[in-house]
Amino acid sequence: MTLSIAMTAPGGVDVFAPVRADLPHPAADEVRLRQTAIGVNFVDIYQRMGLYPVPSMPAVLGVEGAGIVEAVGTEVEAFRIGDRVAYAGLPLGGYAEARNLPASRLVRIPDGIDDQTAAAAMLRGITAHMLLDRVCPVRQGMVVLVHAAAGGLGLILTQWAKRLGATVIGTVGSPDKAELARSHGLDHAIQYRETDFVAEVRRLTDGGGVDIAYDGVGGETLIRTLDAMKPFGSIISVGQASGSLPAIALGELGPRRSLSLARPSFFAYASDPNSSPALRPPCLSNSDAA
Repeated sequence: MTLSIAMTAPGGVDVFAPVRADLPHPAADEVRLRQTAIGVNFVDIYQRMGLYPVPSMPAVLGVEGAGIVEAVGTEVEAFRIGDRVAYAGLPLGGYAEARNLPASRLVRIPDGIDDQTAAAAMLRGITAHMLLDRVCPVRQGMVVLVHAAAGGLGLILTQWAKRLGATVIGTVGSPDKAELARSHGLDHAIQYRETDFVAEVRRLTDGGGVDIAYDGVGGETLIRTLDAMKPFGSIISVGQASGSLPAIALGELGPRRSLSLARPSFFAYASDPNSSPALRPPCLSNSDAA
């Protein structure tokens, strides 16, 4: 019998209940994974809140984890029993001792990376790759704004964008978070509870604004970010930690501002293993537009 933690209704952590069930032998293209670490993400919270529907109740949440291969299907050639692997994406079911997954969903964990790090970094790492390379490629000399820069995704975005040659401005909620984000390469930390982040972005960019903004907060933060952008800049909405997403009229994006707004889906990106970085939409910096 395998132990899982299932959500029985929308709500807080009190809606979780332990469930034990037999786990069948993996199908021909599947692997049985004994999980050693499980990632917890905002998508899990959105599902508990009812913002993102689940197929049925009770539902075992969790879209990220790592562990040891215990059994393989007859058609699986890429993995062997004993391999350390990690995954991120659908199907749901991560809150469990063990689970069966399609072998195509797994990646081998390199030596030197522990299971906890792998389980915590897969979804955020894939999301960062999608944002920085696929949705709107970041290039040398760009200026980007990262909301919640001291969060899990924010820290990865900051480090990666710096390696690509960008100047990174980030909003944070406290001096400790500002220091954490700076230690990961953030150029400018804005404590949004004490400072108007739009005015500070304008000051830091000599009035020009940023090329790209990443917002996982939603609500008023997303609305106000419109005023922190360069003409032909791109705002990328990646979450709604505030609990809501505003209705933005198309006229708010141009012609006065000439902005692009993207709402990319991690699950759509991760579901296609053939997603190519070369298949990029037209996302222009000011130098391109000129």
